[in-house]
Amino acid sequence: MVLFVHNRYRTTGGEERVVDDLAWLVRERLGQRAEILARESSGLSRRRAALGLLRGGLAPGEVADAVRRSGAQLVHVHNLHPTFGWRALAAAREAGASVVLHLHQYRLVCAVGVCFTHGEECTRCHGRNTLPGLARNCRGSLAEAGSYAAALALWQRRVAALADVVLVPSAFAGQRLRSLGAPLEWERVRVLPPPLRTPAPESPPTPDRPTDRLALPERYALIVSRLAPEKGIDVAIEACGRAGIARVLAGEGPERAALERAASATGTGQVRFLGRVADEVLSRLRAGAAIALAPSRSAETFGLALAEAMAAGVPAVGSRVGALPEILEEDELVAAGDPDALARAIASRAGDRDAGERGRARIASICGPEVVAEGLRAAYGQAQGGAPART
Repeated sequence: MVLFVHNRYRTTGGEERVVDDLAWLVRERLGQRAEILARESSGLSRRRAALGLLRGGLAPGEVADAVRRSGAQLVHVHNLHPTFGWRALAAAREAGASVVLHLHQYRLVCAVGVCFTHGEECTRCHGRNTLPGLARNCRGSLAEAGSYAAALALWQRRVAALADVVLVPSAFAGQRLRSLGAPLEWERVRVLPPPLRTPAPESPPTPDRPTDRLALPERYALIVSRLAPEKGIDVAIEACGRAGIARVLAGEGPERAALERAASATGTGQVRFLGRVADEVLSRLRAGAAIALAPSRSAETFGLALAEAMAAGVPAVGSRVGALPEILEEDELVAAGDPDALARAIASRAGDRDAGERGRARIASICGPEVVAEGLRAAYGQAQGGAPART
């Protein structure tokens, strides 16, 4: 029995999908029971969130009770902030479970998790020195930035020490955490890409299908992303205009209004902002896309949305940053923030079915359920058979 523990973000995204997919993988491929114990940041007051951060977690007894009730031998922990903290890990161990800590981002050291702030990549925080995050007000509120700076400095070593195994989504993510001075025992760190379920076959067109009512362009580039500065959406909009291809964007985020204004002002072809869309709609969007883009400016820990498009056979292009070189071919990579280079790559790759099939095969070899299941089985075995973590 595996108990997944996750504090859901105020704006949910790829990490929530990965948690659900890993629970599915445990049930379907490892043949074990799996439950998810989740808390929601969306309904939490800022005062309560700060309290959770500074105390190292709230109500750890809930985790211990869930372990005992479910009979979980292993607790697979994802986002700890702000309500779970190190106390959730300690409670799980005291209740008799081994602990796997899954670091999808850099939040063990970085208060915003993505090492990108004020329009640039930032690795100023290092180990317990989290004062740069406070000095630069990376959270956008001095009170919140102070809470994160203090909590990370206070508790990061205790969090790391309570994990039997630590999972990261890519080799790059592990390297970046090491360079940030994350206090991890590196022999316990393993790379585990996210599992991608095999896309369902496309169904014949029907009049009431959601995408049929969207009046999509005949030929378009697809960008599925949180609309945030580090994602480089403005670069993709400009590049697609230069390449003469329409853009369809699926996702929400703080930059949406600014991006819509910029797209309207440039007048460089059709741009559709669809907001957050259901999985069925997203599947249809991928089926009609000529190319998928990941124009990120920041050091992505994996690139889940792009990998999902590649798994559906869509040709792909992305920035040469973070873990994207681990999933893309060399001629599918361009310098971050360069609309001319991105435009040339779009013109070269859009509609290239052979490139799409190569990408599909490559992602299957990295993220196929059977591949990830073997990695997860090995990680769980190490967690349950390795030396006890320090308390």
